[in-house]
Amino acid sequence: MSHRPCSGRQGLIVLGFLVLAGCASPATTKPQGAAGPAPGSPGAQGAVKEQAAKGAREGKQEAGKSSLEALRRGEKPGTAASSPLQEVYFDYDRSDLRPDARETLKRNAEWLKANPSARVEVEGHCDERGTNEYNLALGAKRAQAAKDYLVSLGIAAGRLSTISYGEEVPVCREQNEGCWQKNRRARFVILPARPAS
Repeated sequence: MSHRPCSGRQGLIVLGFLVLAGCASPATTKPQGAAGPAPGSPGAQGAVKEQAAKGAREGKQEAGKSSLEALRRGEKPGTAASSPLQEVYFDYDRSDLRPDARETLKRNAEWLKANPSARVEVEGHCDERGTNEYNLALGAKRAQAAKDYLVSLGIAAGRLSTISYGEEVPVCREQNEGCWQKNRRARFVILPARPAS
């Protein structure tokens, strides 16, 4: 077996690759704080109401990241406990709203009413069971169910859009019911403000 040294052109290609790889920005992670209150718990309800009031007083709406954007950045695609809009969860293979989901959506609607210029994308998610096609359709139904309920609470439909990620952007990757339950959700992303024209 003979060994041939790299030609000048190959050496430049390798050198260029190494320079570009060395210039790539490092992946950053945010430190994990203490776990917040469980979704739907009285502590979480109080935190959401406090955040809604704070957002209304300050007139702020911080744009969020879509689950796909978070995944691309190597971040966890879930909703922070400090977010004014909390996720709602669904039973296996269902898109109808549970009582706890309706309560969460009422709190989300309070924030949306206090922040009338905010636009939101409702993401529909599923656990990994089922085909990709089936889960995309189920995710779309979940996002639409959440949107429809917000509209019934007085939020203008034009402020809400929907998207389904099916099973593609899980927050948990273990294969057990506790994990699957976390993935069966509708998530709310505050969209950036539209530029003034």
